[in-house]
Parts: sequence; C-alpha cells; structure tokens
Amino acid sequence: MSSIQSTKTNSKQLADDAPHILVVDDDQKIRALLARYLFENGFRVTTAAESKAAEAAMRGLSFDLILLDWMMPGKQGITLARELKEHSDVPICMLTARSDVGDRVEGLEAGVDDYISKPFEPRELLLRVRNIIRRDTQNVSSNDEIRLGPFVFHLTRGELKRGEESIKLTERERDLLRLFASRPGSPIPRHELSNDDATGNERAIDVQINRLRRKIETDPSNPIYLQTVRGKGYILHTD
Repeated sequence: MSSIQSTKTNSKQLADDAPHILVVDDDQKIRALLARYLFENGFRVTTAAESKAAEAAMRGLSFDLILLDWMMPGKQGITLARELKEHSDVPICMLTARSDVGDRVEGLEAGVDDYISKPFEPRELLLRVRNIIRRDTQNVSSNDEIRLGPFVFHLTRGELKRGEESIKLTERERDLLRLFASRPGSPIPRHELSNDDATGNERAIDVQINRLRRKIETDPSNPIYLQTVRGKGYILHTD
C-alpha cells in the first residue's frame, strides 16, 4: 500500500476548489482521524506517513495547508518545514507533543505558522485550520498587484506595466500570471498548467512560458522571476 493516500468517499462530494490539506504523521490512527474529520468538514485531504512521501505528494499536487508531525522516523518534521519554507509559502501547522518554549521558538524560526499540541481537541484543530487558511487567502486577495522588478502586474485588470508603459498580454498570458500570482513562491506542476490550457499540451506550456518570460524578464535566457523547477514545473518569485 502506498504511503500517500487521498481521502475519497462515494457518500459525499467536495467542490473542486475546496481547500486541500496535506497531513503528514507516522501514526496511522492520527492520519485516519484527521483525514476523516477534515473531509467531513469540507476539506480535501491527502495523507503521508513520513517526509519522503510528503515530498513526493508535493511534487504532483498543490496544498493550501500542511499539518506536519514534528517527530517522525527519517527526516523530522521540523527539518522538512525548514526546507519547505526556503522555496514555498504554503502554511505549515506543526502537530507536536513537545511543549518546551525552546522547541516553539525553533519552529517559529523555521517559519511554522502555528502549533497543535498532542493530544488535540478536533474542534480546536478545525478552528485553527480554518483561521490559517482564511488568513492566507486574505493575504493573497488583499494584494491586487505583484511586482517583478520594474514590472507591475495588476491582477484584477490583468494589466502589465513597466512604469507608465503598458505591456501587451494575450489572454493566456494573463491567466498564467494570475495563476502564478495566486501562489507566489510555490512551484506549479507543468501538468496543472497544461490542464488549465485549452490544448492540454505540456509542450505548449513551455512555449507559453518562454513567451511570457520575454515580457517580464530583463534577460529571458537567465530568468530571475519566472523560473523552472527541475522535475516539478515553474515558480514565480515576486518582489
């Protein structure tokens, strides 16, 4: 059996845009409890038993929140959190039985967004999960523009400008920029980008990316903002 599992049921259907949570914990009972409880409360859930499985899941899927156990065999959760925060803005909530102040400081220094102490009350966990996702969504939606060096992209208007100069964009380029802007600093898989394209062709995505780079990069052959993440897809870094 795979150590990565997605919650599925025939009795309840979730919206395609329901928040997606990755639960990473080596305790099978806790994974099952969290997966069932979160699904029943409107979340899509994928579970992983350890860090390597979590990393594999993140190569193919995008998540709105990671519930991450601190103590696990192999790579510990705090180490994974620190590595993730170097290249991703996805919120992380640690699941931990460690209550020492020093441990919490270490987690905050690693960029962890919140803690849930074990054993936890499911209703408290649900409130914290909703608050983290709401806060993260508000942070994204409150910013109607992204800056890429001398360029500014206005999400609502779909307008790219360099100073007072307007840069012409195709509708597809606007859609791509909006998608990247919704997850700045997080890799977006090529297959997800191609699914959003009428052709569904991953090679066509590479062409679109190269064209977009020529409009937002000073040196398209050496991109600073719209970069390739080998084996994962593309990532947009904003100022």
